[in-house]
Amino acid sequence: MTTLKMRSWLFAPGDSEKKMAKALASQADIVIYDLEDAVAAENKAAARQMVHDFLCEHPDDRARMWVRVNPLDGPYTLTDLAAIMPGRPGGFMLPKVYGRQDVETFDKYLAALEVANGIEQGSTPVIVLITETAESMFHTGDYKGAPRVAALSWGAEDLADSIGAASNTNTDGSYGFTYELARSLCLLGAATAGVPAIETIQGDFRDLEKLRTRAEKMRRDGYRGMLAIHPAQVDVINAAFTPSAEDIAQAREIVALFAANPGAGTIGFKGGMLDRPHLSRSEQLLAQVDEE
Repeated sequence: MTTLKMRSWLFAPGDSEKKMAKALASQADIVIYDLEDAVAAENKAAARQMVHDFLCEHPDDRARMWVRVNPLDGPYTLTDLAAIMPGRPGGFMLPKVYGRQDVETFDKYLAALEVANGIEQGSTPVIVLITETAESMFHTGDYKGAPRVAALSWGAEDLADSIGAASNTNTDGSYGFTYELARSLCLLGAATAGVPAIETIQGDFRDLEKLRTRAEKMRRDGYRGMLAIHPAQVDVINAAFTPSAEDIAQAREIVALFAANPGAGTIGFKGGMLDRPHLSRSEQLLAQVDEE
């Protein structure tokens, strides 16, 4: 499975070569070429060909070039995959799932097309959008051991549409309860599955200070990356989801302290007390650094 960094995931519409090139030239860890919401039905055939050709033109960057296909409950998914797989994308985003069964179906489609295109079977990873339908909210904890799943993310816009809501935000602009619940369930589902949780987009791409505040909070909460809709957001997201030198130094200090006191359940540290959960969090932070 992929060993790429997964801090920033930048969308670009699959029917715009200019925007696809601009996204690839950014510092985004992963670029997602979109065949779904960003492309009108009458342009989907052209977009498939454009994305395929773009993948073939940039073989050295394929690992970070992923594709969002259309949802399985529509007429386009297999056509998307048949067109894109010869270009050997780094991975796929699967939207609007209803539950784990959609991931398992998608795995079968990919396996057949990997074999047909001389790609190692099972080698194409998937990020799954697990809260875009009302039904999927009841299955966010079901992805442990699901094939190909490299990360989980959530969405608020399609969820609002699925449940017939007029808005997904409160009067102050914050997400309503149902959507904060989706965010929490995604985080818990990802932890259960043992994969990174990726925060959803911020639509206002000009407000970088708001983005910084939000991304830093999401990292503290346990998210490991964030979706982006504009290249200007990428550097802010990368910085927010990269542990600081101070964080790393303190984590190393805590790990070393427990290693020097292997029988201790709690240890005094800088005027406070540390216990085993503090050690676990420090080890997880250092694992992120080691992955990079």
